Amino acid sequence: MNSYDNFFLSVDNINKAREYYQNTLDLDIKFDFSKQGMLAFKVGEEEPAIILKDKNKFPNIKPTIWFVVDNVEEEYKKLKSRNVNFISEPFKIRTGMAVEFEDPFGNRFGITDYEE
Repeated sequence: MNSYDNFFLSVDNINKAREYYQNTLDLDIKFDFSKQGMLAFKVGEEEPAIILKDKNKFPNIKPTIWFVVDNVEEEYKKLKSRNVNFISEPFKIRTGMAVEFEDPFGNRFGITDYEE
C-alpha cells in the first residue's frame, strides 16, 4: 500500500449531503458524478478526497478507505493467496483498476492503481 487514495462514505440524500459538506463544512467539490451517485470533496490541499456514495444507487455501501498500489491485479493475487476476503474481482474505473475487500472485523478497504 503506497498511500491513501480516497475515503468513501454513504449518504441517503446526495443533495442534502452536498449542502452540508459544501456549506456547513466549507469543503470544495473535487468532482461531481451525482447523477451516477457519487460526489467528491477536497480536504485542503490533500489528494485523497471524501467521496459520498448515494445509498439509493449503491445499496451495499459501507464506509471504505482506498489505498493506492502499483498494480491492482498483482496485489489482488498476493492478498488473495493470504486469504483476504475480497468482495469482487478487480474492476475497471475511470483511472485504472480497483477492488474492495473486508478485514476479519467487517471494515471495508479498497485498492486502486492508476494504470489506465
